[in-house]
Amino acid sequence: MKLSVALCFAGVFGALAAGFIFLSFGTDYWLLASRSCYSDGKESKDTDGLTITLAIDVVHDESGKIISCHSGFFWICCFGDISHIVFNQTWTQWVSHKSSLKVCDLAYLHPFPVLSPTNDTASDNTAIIYRGFWSIFMLISVAAVGLGGFLIICAAPFANHCLYKAGGGLFLISGFFMLCVVVMHVVWIQVLDVIQTFINEQRAYICPDYTLSLSYGLSFVFAPIGIFFSLLAGLLFLLIGRTVQIHH
Repeated sequence: MKLSVALCFAGVFGALAAGFIFLSFGTDYWLLASRSCYSDGKESKDTDGLTITLAIDVVHDESGKIISCHSGFFWICCFGDISHIVFNQTWTQWVSHKSSLKVCDLAYLHPFPVLSPTNDTASDNTAIIYRGFWSIFMLISVAAVGLGGFLIICAAPFANHCLYKAGGGLFLISGFFMLCVVVMHVVWIQVLDVIQTFINEQRAYICPDYTLSLSYGLSFVFAPIGIFFSLLAGLLFLLIGRTVQIHH
């Protein structure tokens, strides 16, 4: 009886973990960004030009002075007047809506939170390398939770303790790597100075009053929830596997 209850809770937690991790992976709202450049001679209120908040929506500006973007694992999309930026025409999606313009491009081609012309500066190279490890950890987490769920489904009809333990271990691995993804994302935004270096370059070469506002999106919020359920389900499945092994 106790084993059946544990299996029920572990299955629910595992399903929730997979759902939230897949949502975090598949939705492109890990980071919301809003950049502005006012050339009317007014000084920017923010000395460093960077503001970081927690938000769940993208701000649209009809004046065209503000460009709003959202990015995730697959795509980075921006709204506003971005006709001055050159992109890869093979992959770029152009969507016209009234007077606004939406442009989406592959996220790994633009590691910074806003679309900008690619150059070979040190900050770009650092961003690309960091983004590469972030993407690899994300893929490992998604693959692990998917494979772990498959092994648990296979283990249920046969009460195979090896499959329960393997599935539980994969859930723990998925939670660990997704935790690394979240930590890397926060460190990238809050700790490292790469974003600030990017802002300084934009101010030096494009706009003296360049400002950038960053917000964590829903995809980022889904990740910690998925981590919690993944670690909890992994521990329960390991315990279930050990119990099955002892009694059988």
